[in-house]
Amino acid sequence: MSASKKTVLACIVSFILAAGPAGAVEQPPKPSISGTWLGTIKVPGVELRIAFEISGTTENDYSAVVHSIDQGAMNLPVRAVTQTGDSLRLELKSIPAAYEGKISPDGTTIEGNWLQGGGAVPLTMSRVEKLPEFKRPQTPKKPYPYRDEEVAFENGTAGIRLAGTLTIPEGKGPFPAVVLLTGSGPQNRDEEVFSHRPFLVLADYLTRRGIAVLRSDDRGVGASTGDFSKATTGDFADDAIAGIDFLKTRPEVDPKRIGLVGHSEGGMIGPLAAGRSNDVAFLVMLAGPGQRFGDVVAFQILNAAKAQGAGEETLAVMRTWFGGLFSTLAEGTDNETASKKIRALHSGLSADEKKRLNLPDEKLEGEISTQLRPWWRYAMQYDPRATLMKVHCPVLALNGEKDTQVPAKANLHLVEEALRSGGNSHFAVRELPGLNHLFQTCESGAESEYIKIEETIAPAAMEIIAQWVRDTCGLK
Repeated sequence: MSASKKTVLACIVSFILAAGPAGAVEQPPKPSISGTWLGTIKVPGVELRIAFEISGTTENDYSAVVHSIDQGAMNLPVRAVTQTGDSLRLELKSIPAAYEGKISPDGTTIEGNWLQGGGAVPLTMSRVEKLPEFKRPQTPKKPYPYRDEEVAFENGTAGIRLAGTLTIPEGKGPFPAVVLLTGSGPQNRDEEVFSHRPFLVLADYLTRRGIAVLRSDDRGVGASTGDFSKATTGDFADDAIAGIDFLKTRPEVDPKRIGLVGHSEGGMIGPLAAGRSNDVAFLVMLAGPGQRFGDVVAFQILNAAKAQGAGEETLAVMRTWFGGLFSTLAEGTDNETASKKIRALHSGLSADEKKRLNLPDEKLEGEISTQLRPWWRYAMQYDPRATLMKVHCPVLALNGEKDTQVPAKANLHLVEEALRSGGNSHFAVRELPGLNHLFQTCESGAESEYIKIEETIAPAAMEIIAQWVRDTCGLK
């Protein structure tokens, strides 16, 4: 996922609904707030539907849950519901954000704003009979023609327990197997986004083709333990190896034919794990980067700015700033040294340039703190070329032609170049026409399309993966 998109998603899931007290001494009758409410929050490039369900009959016994529907983030718990006259406050647990709104006299709408970080986004909530549903026709439904088992395994070094699902083909094993590696941000075992469950769909497809599949919740997500916020891509590579170690204990799995399939950041995790462990028999990179992380992020930021109408002068300022910033972060210096260099870069900006970047002096320290997060710094220092040169197992690298997050041509070329330079002669690199970053059949490839597309993964892409794994593992 792009940095801009992750920020949007984190903000939306984080909001608290809030309203201030009525100013009049005599309060009007309180309209009922019990029921299901739905509204749409609009941010650049995407529209996200927010819903909340309120139950109870009086102020003292109201309870509620909030849903960010287009993210698949459902049943977010609400700490408190407060109604004062026609004003409403719903407060999510441990999240510093708010919504302020006024309930209409007939109790059918709430006019208000999401509030966070000093900004306000208009949001009108309306009563609905039920929550909307997405059409996701590829999502498989039980009973499956194979075994699916809830499992858990340990990363002993990190002291965490990872929970997931193992799917095992029908018939006599032992079978080849893959560990699925999620993209950036806290992801569940299905890599769920916008009500799509791509890893569930892919696991189903591969298992039906004779390949066992292990997919797990990221550390600190779902049923897995650990602290996601303190982990780096390198830590996730160790989790991937722990998954392989677990599969080696299963009698249904051939320990000599276990590989990794990583999407997006998973395409960084996979090569790291393959370079660390000889037990990785093969590797599939789905939209994995060949470019340095800073180059990929700068591309995403500039694309988003163009989509929002930024002029060439602003884009030029952004190129210079982010080029210098990300180069600084990629250096192997300590955080104190990096902080000094970032402050020096910022001090060299004119007042107009700071305005174009929306980075006034009072925001600088917060920006530095954000840029020095452990995961972010590790990713900035990650060198795809050096890592891929250490990968000697068979590799399949795929990108969608219309990927607007990890552009296909630039990245596939560098992946191929690195593998070849490292002496790997067993690899295949393919650009898949008409597909986006999620490997959906699309029109433009823009992130705003992800929600609207009913297809979760193009069947042609899944067949390429399945057949390559089967061929690599010697299945007829």
